[in-house]
Amino acid sequence: MNSTAVAEAPGRAPGTPGYTIVDTDIHPTAPPADIRSRLPGRYRARWDMFGSRVPGPPDIYPRVRNAGFRRDSWPEQGPPGSDLRLIREQLLDEFHVEHGMLIPLQAHSWGVEEPEYAAALCRALNDWQKETLLDAEPRLHGSIAIPMESPDLAAEEIRRRAGDPRFAQVLLSTGSEIGFGRRRYWPIYAAAAEAGLPVAAHTGGLEQHRGAGWPSFYLEEHVWNGNMMAAFVISMLCEGVFDRYPDLQVVCVEGGIAWAGPLMWALDEAWEQLRTDVPHLRKPPSAYVREHFWFTTQPIEEPEDPGQLTVALEHIGMNERIMFASDYPHWDFDSPRHAPRLFPADLRDGVMGANACRLYHLTGHTTEAAR
Repeated sequence: MNSTAVAEAPGRAPGTPGYTIVDTDIHPTAPPADIRSRLPGRYRARWDMFGSRVPGPPDIYPRVRNAGFRRDSWPEQGPPGSDLRLIREQLLDEFHVEHGMLIPLQAHSWGVEEPEYAAALCRALNDWQKETLLDAEPRLHGSIAIPMESPDLAAEEIRRRAGDPRFAQVLLSTGSEIGFGRRRYWPIYAAAAEAGLPVAAHTGGLEQHRGAGWPSFYLEEHVWNGNMMAAFVISMLCEGVFDRYPDLQVVCVEGGIAWAGPLMWALDEAWEQLRTDVPHLRKPPSAYVREHFWFTTQPIEEPEDPGQLTVALEHIGMNERIMFASDYPHWDFDSPRHAPRLFPADLRDGVMGANACRLYHLTGHTTEAAR
């Protein structure tokens, strides 16, 4: 991305942007020793003997050097995202980020382990988020890691954390054993709706490349995210999740945005002809998308002509539900200083922070000034 000037807020420190910045996709990584120390004895023995049976994405498709992380994000000890000092220095302080949503991707692998072991791993990961990051940094907000393939245990973990306002959402992946809209997963949505928490679906998890087969290259895998997210959205819609849980909100994290318009066109057109197939859908599918889904900006599509993205967003009609994400500390990190240039000036305040403040019930210097 190219640099762009950012207006400063009057009366604030030099360099502070004129809008609130909320980063909706920050990836912390817990060092193995920190997870081990938080596991009960019997699961600690399993950890020592077997580790995790489910490989993370970098183990399936080797990424660019440094395991897909920024070269400068590696602390002296531990993996990127494990050192709060660097998170503050390279993101929160440098760009005046007022709120940041933590999305620990380790949950995508650990949440599909043997049920009781998965629950123990996710509980340890949530404890690590709280004790290492949330207790020390009020600008950070956690995502509840859950044993997603064991929905009864996932619901227990959601209810265990629901009383802690520092956990802002429930973390889900887009890869699952079956479509996430299926009734098997409804206990997760019931617990999230009961707690008043949105569900954040981040690309990844049990990626099986259904239909198209396994790609040969990292490039193929890297740009597949929009396809996975679209399949996730369709499953949630067609299975009737939002008719059962009308207050549930879902955040689509790191899956692009521009595909949503054509998807809604196709769904609405087919729904008119096939309404008897899905009698529980009482309104056009696009209405459900606009009422229940939110999108994050990284990786936002970047055509050579920025006006083409503006047109795509007009077709989608969800500008008030698009939220900034940096994807720190990954190699394709989007700077909060450069990202606003992609959007028309009248959308920047909402995209960079105001929309997220509304969803997560947060305050920032622009939202406070508007009161």
